[in-house]
Amino acid sequence: MPFCKAHLLLLIVVIVLGGAQMLASCGQKGDLYLPEDEQEESR
Repeated sequence: MPFCKAHLLLLIVVIVLGGAQMLASCGQKGDLYLPEDEQEESR
């Protein structure tokens, strides 16, 4: 069963966007918290 152009285009868009999202999230590291205010620490 051959794919029509719309299905092929949708598949390509999903693959490209998914790959771009995975590459964009690479290297994101560090603690997931809001840092404390420096003014409160100095008191």
